[in-house]
Amino acid sequence: MSRHLRRATPDDAAAVRVLVRSAYAKWVPVIGREPKPMTADYDQAVRDHIVDLLFVDDRLTAVIELVVEPDGVLIENVAVRPDQAGKGHGQALMAHAVEVARSIGRRRLRLYTNKLMRENITLYQRLGYAIDREETTSDGRQIVHMSITL
Repeated sequence: MSRHLRRATPDDAAAVRVLVRSAYAKWVPVIGREPKPMTADYDQAVRDHIVDLLFVDDRLTAVIELVVEPDGVLIENVAVRPDQAGKGHGQALMAHAVEVARSIGRRRLRLYTNKLMRENITLYQRLGYAIDREETTSDGRQIVHMSITL
């Protein structure tokens, strides 16, 4: 198995959208609606954010979207193709996020997830992220905000 990363280009936006929609589809029945990443504008994300693609044996397998902020980096989205879940690709991308943050002089990573996505919260905690706060949005989503200091 060979893995490599590359930065997404505008030509990749459609493939990113397809991968993210398939990765998050399992959460629709859990939270009762499409999670935010399923409805995002990936044409804009590829232009405005750091979107890195993970290829395994030359097949797009996972994606991470990072937003550089003044005091850190927001992990906006991490998605892995469903048939490749549980093989360490998501954790590899989370480690990549640490490298990116450090390379641009940021010492904090943060993320948010739906409270009902418990397995994600457990994974992030295993990776050293702490829960900073919880909120309920105006449309009823229960969001857990997490971060780690590098």
